[in-house]
Amino acid sequence: MEASDNKPKPQRRSAALKNIPPLLRIVWEASPSAVLANLTLRIIAALIPVLLLGVAGRIIDCVVTESAIQQGMSRRLWMLVGLEFSLAAAGGILTRALQYFNAVLAEKYTRHISLRLMKHASRLDLGTYEDPAFHDRLERARVQATDRLAMIEGIARFLQQLVTALGLCAGILVFSPWILLNIILCLVPAAVAQARFGARLYALNFRNTPRRRELDYLRQLGASKESAKELKMFGLSPFLMRRYELVSGEILDDVVRLWRRSFPGLSLLSVVGALGYYGAYAFVVYKATRGEVSVGGLTFLAGAIASANRTFQDLLGTAVSVAEQSLYISDVLAFFAMEPTVRSGTKALEVPRPIRQGFEFRDVTFCYPGRSEPVLQGVSFRLAPGERLALIGENGQGKTTIVKLMMRLYDPTSGQILLDGVDLREYDIEDLARQMGVVFQDFGRYDMSASTNIAIGQIEQLEDRALITEAARKSLAHPVIDRLPRGYDQVLGRRFDGGVELSGGEWQKIALARAYMRDAQLLILDEPTAALDAQAELEVFERFGELATGKMAVLISHRFSTVRMADRILVLTGGKIVEEGAHEALLARGGRYATMYELQASRYR
Repeated sequence: MEASDNKPKPQRRSAALKNIPPLLRIVWEASPSAVLANLTLRIIAALIPVLLLGVAGRIIDCVVTESAIQQGMSRRLWMLVGLEFSLAAAGGILTRALQYFNAVLAEKYTRHISLRLMKHASRLDLGTYEDPAFHDRLERARVQATDRLAMIEGIARFLQQLVTALGLCAGILVFSPWILLNIILCLVPAAVAQARFGARLYALNFRNTPRRRELDYLRQLGASKESAKELKMFGLSPFLMRRYELVSGEILDDVVRLWRRSFPGLSLLSVVGALGYYGAYAFVVYKATRGEVSVGGLTFLAGAIASANRTFQDLLGTAVSVAEQSLYISDVLAFFAMEPTVRSGTKALEVPRPIRQGFEFRDVTFCYPGRSEPVLQGVSFRLAPGERLALIGENGQGKTTIVKLMMRLYDPTSGQILLDGVDLREYDIEDLARQMGVVFQDFGRYDMSASTNIAIGQIEQLEDRALITEAARKSLAHPVIDRLPRGYDQVLGRRFDGGVELSGGEWQKIALARAYMRDAQLLILDEPTAALDAQAELEVFERFGELATGKMAVLISHRFSTVRMADRILVLTGGKIVEEGAHEALLARGGRYATMYELQASRYR
């Protein structure tokens, strides 16, 4: 559904009902046994109120008859009282059983849908996450997937109410079809009005999704460790609070306007529904005074009419609620319908072991989704097995983009990337990733144990402490971890109790260890030492030089002291390769590289 659909029309609301079967399939997948138990118990529970009314009517008629002859309680009366008790007790037990199965189903559904969301999100293209509209859809899908628990219970409750209503209707129908018709007709207008209100409420929530996302961001920004220093130094809290107050006020105004516009009509129609009930009730009382209905019959009919009126209201209300919520399921199903464009090739080839010819970029041009200007233009170069390649240039010149293309996080807009002479798109994406060890400048900092943070580089080896320790030694993270209170079992970060925060440089050593976890044929370091001091940086790159022996390596850095170790350097400007060669050759050429090198070197003189 597009954002322009701010006011869903009746046909779109009806069409949204088609969302219910896919949701029910997801619920069934979560736990077939819990679903079957829930439905069976609800059908039984739905019949108990009808049976109780019938037994109560029989008891009263029996009492009236036996009181006339004054013989006390007969065996038949005792049996009826016992039956009523048994039904009431069974109803209480069924209620507790339903609570149990509801809790089990809710937990299993939440687990199932959350895992499915995570799995599907992991399949989507990286470019998808850079689209603001996608984040709105993802947020709605994430929230609504678990919020649909109420809808699932509503569908089950609707079935239970329907069975109860049919049983009550059968009893009323025997006495007078017109009473039943009167009750139903008086309730329909209120149900229709409630459905229209629900559609307007959905449209309002849909329209306000970007606003609510901004509120979440402002809440996080106004009370987080990452922003606390600047908030205090720059006095940003009043500004953020004013912005939050403004945006939340706009949402509040929308909600108030909707309710004020709808409240009078909804209230009037609820009165009409009450008239239907009391009209039917007065008619039955009138018949009883004429002797046309027994006292027990009056008890049954009065209870049946009251229960039917209440059940019909609940039934229609539940139906409207389910119809309303089925609109929200559109976002969840639309999310699941999204497919990645970057996929494994039709042949799904495995990456050669070993790689013999290396990578080749042939006239590669690339534009990020939603942008018209290309970030790379006609880039061509080779990376041979065992070669160390450095990419340098100012920010935004396409260095990291080249790396992302090599990893197939994106596909070129035009041109071709080859691996051992075969288009990169023909290889299996997961196998390609397994052959690469990469550390980005904006690497993840996970609030998990130190060993898990390192094992993320090869999560299948999570239990291999020897391999994790060796990777930490290679990245120089071992001394950092060795000083922690619980060593490799120490939780990092401050999100959880007992967590320990690391410095930026210490985190980078942890991230470097991830790259060393796998026996990759290509190592990629994108500004991996930005937070390290000069001595630590030298140690890291000396170690990196040893580890990269015999492997392909791509290094992105703004520090010329580190790129000197590369066999070849590519200089990018405006998304194009303007110079290429070894460090000494590029200096001797006196071009762009020499100018940049001299400018940086002059800062240290």
